[in-house]
Amino acid sequence: MSARGFTLIEMVVTVAVVAVLAAMAVPVMQVTNQRAKESELRLALRQLREGIDTYKRYSDEGRIARPADGNGYPPTLQALVDGVPDARAPGKGRIHVLRRLPRDPFSADPSVDAAATWGLRSYASPAETPAPGADVFDVYSRAPGVGLNGLPYRAW
Repeated sequence: MSARGFTLIEMVVTVAVVAVLAAMAVPVMQVTNQRAKESELRLALRQLREGIDTYKRYSDEGRIARPADGNGYPPTLQALVDGVPDARAPGKGRIHVLRRLPRDPFSADPSVDAAATWGLRSYASPAETPAPGADVFDVYSRAPGVGLNGLPYRAW
């Protein structure tokens, strides 16, 4: 009579092979997740910077009223979404540069407002040590890590 089933050695070998495959898959999934977050960060920074540049261009064209001591950059990130009165057509509408503010994908707390997830640099602060001020000249990620390209997220 022939016995049917697997031997103990066959079962141990099978479990070992599955464990090795799982151990190889985990780092690949981590890199894939990091790459997806970095892609989202790149897109969010591009949207915010284009919004800031558009606001500045509208200010230079006279479509957005600028204070006498102002340089044309938005006072806050929220001003890009809330809109500002159209200086060429007073009382008729507002100029909205962005529909919504993107969040920093590396921000740990989802309850924090999207504008608070970004680091702000004013026009008066140097690029090496960005600091907030009376306007928003640039934005950067506050994430402490380094990207797959070798640059810190703050430098993107």
